[in-house]
Amino acid sequence: MRVVVCVKHVPDIQSARSFRPDGLLARGGEDDTLNELDEDALEAGLRLVEAHPPAEGAPPHDVTVLTVGPAAAVDALRRGLAMGATTAVHVADEAVAGSDALATARVLAAAVRHLHAQEPVDVVVAGMAGLDGLTSLVPAALAAELDWPQLTLVDRVDVADGPDGRTVSVRRETSADVEELTAPAPVVLSVTDQAFRARFPAFKGILAARKAPVTVLDLAALGVDGASVGLDGSTTRVLEAAPRPQRPGRVVVTDTADTDAVVRDLADYLAAKGFA
Repeated sequence: MRVVVCVKHVPDIQSARSFRPDGLLARGGEDDTLNELDEDALEAGLRLVEAHPPAEGAPPHDVTVLTVGPAAAVDALRRGLAMGATTAVHVADEAVAGSDALATARVLAAAVRHLHAQEPVDVVVAGMAGLDGLTSLVPAALAAELDWPQLTLVDRVDVADGPDGRTVSVRRETSADVEELTAPAPVVLSVTDQAFRARFPAFKGILAARKAPVTVLDLAALGVDGASVGLDGSTTRVLEAAPRPQRPGRVVVTDTADTDAVVRDLADYLAAKGFA
């Protein structure tokens, strides 16, 4: 079984984030890190292969972490390797800078096709969102680019081999129902942040990840036209950005013995905010 997990190197969500003059997110800070929701995706991929050990004499399962980004993005891959991924692939090309979700999915799809041609990929796993943009578009866009089935926002996943090939079964909860879905492999999954609590890397894994090889590919190796990605190949762009406004001061309604006065103060406050 081969699982590819898409990961992203992003500014820490607690850091002071800003945009560059060209409308791109400022990256490269000391606190940039592996997207936290992608750790959940990697955990899902690791659990999947651990639950289905290879048959005797069969090659070992492979969990590949895949990222698109500048040189610093290799840190996200090494975090993935420390957690238990077996191989890492980094698509690094200056032409990719400024790609929106759809253009990024185009590059990821080319990378997955490249890997699939070398050794069949059964499952591609992604987190539910990137914490830098929060679009939640990439998993669906990636499935559309690959023309593979997509199973999104899942909290359980399993695979089974049958006479017609390998199938992937998942569960997901909606606001109204619990759905159980099945699709033939290969598939693209996205997982929620509720079900796959990421493991902590072991010290031995951290040391091994520092020296582990990382395959680096550019757009030419993937057969991707540079004009189809980056700012020129993106369908969206940031036109304007402004600092977040300061929070207004707190309004304190003091509980006193005069209950009627407290109720009036609270009602006046809610009315001023448009709740009445």
